[in-house]
Amino acid sequence: MGDTNIFKVLSDSQRREILVMLKGGRMNAGEIAEKLGITPAALSYHLKLLKGADLVMEYREKNYIYYEINTSVFDELIMWIGQFGRNR
Repeated sequence: MGDTNIFKVLSDSQRREILVMLKGGRMNAGEIAEKLGITPAALSYHLKLLKGADLVMEYREKNYIYYEINTSVFDELIMWIGQFGRNR
């Protein structure tokens, strides 16, 4: 996982909404900003934190940058949280 505190990153509702949107497939910044109704500067801030926590990956294709959810980090997080479940 990245250097950023994943729980702090996930505490923001807009960042969680970005992750939900990316669950449906990769999107470019313009598409994400339009759906959220936020400025490109605000989106850039959120994406910076999400990338810092390795929750989101970016891919360049021609003149666009696409963002995609990094499921491997969520797999690690689920395994870590699972240790606190009920003993059966």
